[in-house]
Amino acid sequence: MKLLFAEILHNKLLWLLVFVPVVFAVQQFNHEAHALLFPLSVLAIVPLAALLSHATESVAAKTGDAVGGLLNATLGNMTELVISLTALRAGQYMLVKASLAGVIVTNTLFMLGASLLLGGLKYHVQEFNRTSARMQASLLFLATVALLIPSAVSQADSVTGATFTQQLSVGLSLLLIVTYGLGMLYSLKTHSELFASAESGEANHSPWPMGLALGTLAGVTVLVAMVSEIFVESVQQAADAFGMTQAFVGFIIVPIVGAAAEMASAFAAARKGRLDLSVGIALGSSSQIALFVAPLLVLLSYVLGPSPMDLEFWPGSLVMMFFATLTAVLATNGGRSTWFVGVLVLTVYTIFGMTLYLLPPAR
Repeated sequence: MKLLFAEILHNKLLWLLVFVPVVFAVQQFNHEAHALLFPLSVLAIVPLAALLSHATESVAAKTGDAVGGLLNATLGNMTELVISLTALRAGQYMLVKASLAGVIVTNTLFMLGASLLLGGLKYHVQEFNRTSARMQASLLFLATVALLIPSAVSQADSVTGATFTQQLSVGLSLLLIVTYGLGMLYSLKTHSELFASAESGEANHSPWPMGLALGTLAGVTVLVAMVSEIFVESVQQAADAFGMTQAFVGFIIVPIVGAAAEMASAFAAARKGRLDLSVGIALGSSSQIALFVAPLLVLLSYVLGPSPMDLEFWPGSLVMMFFATLTAVLATNGGRSTWFVGVLVLTVYTIFGMTLYLLPPAR
């Protein structure tokens, strides 16, 4: 614990941790103060993200970037899972789907693009394991195809009804979860030698012991999830004051804040020349959401939701997910990157953001 307190005292950004109890106190005494809870929750998430970043680097320093990236993506997605489960129990299935699609697009484009840009500004050329990146991109492409099918069939054939869509969604959900599990077995066990980091980058100057790092990861993840729930409750009311649409909030604002912890880790790793870790976090998080979290929510809706949820998404979100995946494939195919590649990826994300800000979806 001494190392943890020393890090907090040394890093001025972590002094913002004082806003964590503040946001809980304000929410407890006046949960309707959305205009105040919105900025407080953002200020609380930022230092938690920085703390999670340091803990993740400590784990990755001892386990390797592949495992470190997977662990960070998994813990980071716990926030999205908690938020989605809350909306699932309330029957807000459109909110669940918008949030899932937004996280996939944001992680694939914004997190990846910003990592490539930040790393490229410091290093002339960065290399990463293209086998690992291609694996994650392929899984993401597979999930995009699976998510596209229910909506495509429903739009093309008016005869198909809700029963068919639900049955297809359950079958696809089970298939995606099995595929994700086999992918983890392939990359972490049977062919783990193919996923070694291309470059070691700068070493973490003060890695924590494994016990402290894992304990910090678990504790901070819980706090991020709790603060994120407060953020989601207040963001829409606060967004209305700035003229932001629900589509923009669901696809852009909520995913960025919800993935702040993962982004902090990915950006810090890129600046240290550990692009394998950054790419692993960005694409690993997206593929995990698409292949595991979304199908899991479909299955859990039969137990927790007021009615079954399917995998039929708003067509516009499917288009964005498809082009986000295609962009990631093109950007990571060569195993080398410069700052301009990051600019190109971020430009695609900006196009989506401008579109959603000006033109909300019809459903």
